[in-house]
Amino acid sequence: MRILCLTFLLCLTSTSHAATATLTLGKAHAQAEIADTPHSREHGLMRRTRLCADCGMVFVYEQAAQLSFWMKDTPLPLSIAFINADGRILNIAEMLAATTNLHASLGTARYALEMNSGWFARHGIVPGVRVTGLERLRAE
Repeated sequence: MRILCLTFLLCLTSTSHAATATLTLGKAHAQAEIADTPHSREHGLMRRTRLCADCGMVFVYEQAAQLSFWMKDTPLPLSIAFINADGRILNIAEMLAATTNLHASLGTARYALEMNSGWFARHGIVPGVRVTGLERLRAE
């Protein structure tokens, strides 16, 4: 518990003062900043130079749709999981830093979760895994 609290504090100090949510993916836990407004979704993790080991950002949309992300102005390599309205991961993509390659959901997604590159693989998280904690999140 002490390690989880320390990790959460490090996450907060290394990122902006955005609201966060604890998400559970299998046996792994992520502390995710919430991007639930058009402005916060557009800005995302741009210009961030680091994230703590289990920190990331969850993008929340009003409705499920085909989603696409790129890494313009983002100096960190990231992994992204596209998640449907029921909380199941549709697909996971690895995104290189500072590129404009599009990474798209394989189906309609209501959420996207960005974490440090390789985070999902290190935790054995694959498409089909359920993400809990999303049910409390709403987009503006």
